[in-house]
Amino acid sequence: MYFRESEGGTLHGAQRIGVSVAMPFEVAGERVARPFKDAWGWTSDLLGAKSENEKLKKEVEELRQQAIANETAAQENTRLQALLGYIDGPRFPENYSGVATRVVGMPPSAYNQEILIAAGSGNGVQLNDPVVTEEGLVGLVTDVASNGAKVTLLTDQSSAVSAMVLESGAAGIVRHGPSDPAALILDRVGKDALVQEGDLVITAGWQSGKLESLYPRGIPIGTVKSVGQQDVDLYKRIQIAPLVNFGSLSEVVVLVPTTRPK
Repeated sequence: MYFRESEGGTLHGAQRIGVSVAMPFEVAGERVARPFKDAWGWTSDLLGAKSENEKLKKEVEELRQQAIANETAAQENTRLQALLGYIDGPRFPENYSGVATRVVGMPPSAYNQEILIAAGSGNGVQLNDPVVTEEGLVGLVTDVASNGAKVTLLTDQSSAVSAMVLESGAAGIVRHGPSDPAALILDRVGKDALVQEGDLVITAGWQSGKLESLYPRGIPIGTVKSVGQQDVDLYKRIQIAPLVNFGSLSEVVVLVPTTRPK
């Protein structure tokens, strides 16, 4: 009947009245529900954004850690390449082989100058083997285990090494300074010996009959920082700037004699 009657029929009129009556309620309902819909959408978007943010933070941190690991490995590889170049180069002492290894423990205090290395008797390292870097002398092996060793640095109070000034041949003993444990001095040098600021100090590497120095000859130790003397002094007062940075050792080379004394 609805489809058959005209636009002005009874059913069409009733429909128009129903729509006009219901429309204000629909509009009001939409206005009331809209803030709740907006709040739900905002909350949902916020939770999604937080989740995505946490995911991105985790990915960024993983990438940062990977970048640090890559950079550290690259720097370590560069330093090891330099050590291997030193071992194979003309400056490496004769009659020695080199064991390149990492430093795994730094000095516990300024007055206990010892480091731990990751090479031991299993690598051919023995007691009293000299330890160096491509820059110069580091110290001496003073304790050995199968997979590690302790190295007493040249800056330790118990260390001393026979040395000489390369330019003049003036001989003396390098040891730690009396006031600063990290400083080095060249002691027992006569007042008439010629020593100038900037001169290079190297290991003397002496040999007398069957006795010989623990250190091979010619390993750089440092440069002369200052020279002084007083009339009442028996020897010159010579301060040395070490070539090795003892505070940032990361890799070293243990000098293993190719023929050990029996």
